[in-house]
Amino acid sequence: MPKTSAEIVTKTKTIAYDVAEQLRTPAEMAAYLDAWLTDAPDDEAGIARVLGDIARAKGMSQVARDAGLSRESLYKALSENGNPSFATVLKVATALGVRLHAEAA
Repeated sequence: MPKTSAEIVTKTKTIAYDVAEQLRTPAEMAAYLDAWLTDAPDDEAGIARVLGDIARAKGMSQVARDAGLSRESLYKALSENGNPSFATVLKVATALGVRLHAEAA
């Protein structure tokens, strides 16, 4: 006897998506940051998360060393609830090898 739709149970397996795993080249990293700066320039938390994603892609420990920060303070500053100072943002951008972009609005 055929099964009814209620009897057919499908199991969907999901995996967590981590954008940092997709950022493989400096050009991809810069494009990701530039997209956020263009599309959501007022989203400070989002931009900090983007920098965090890029830092994780490059290696958080190395980025922290290059930025002159502790690994823990870098994680905290670039976390969802972080609020990095502009000086920290500039240090991290330099350590990541990306430049912030400005243009007339």
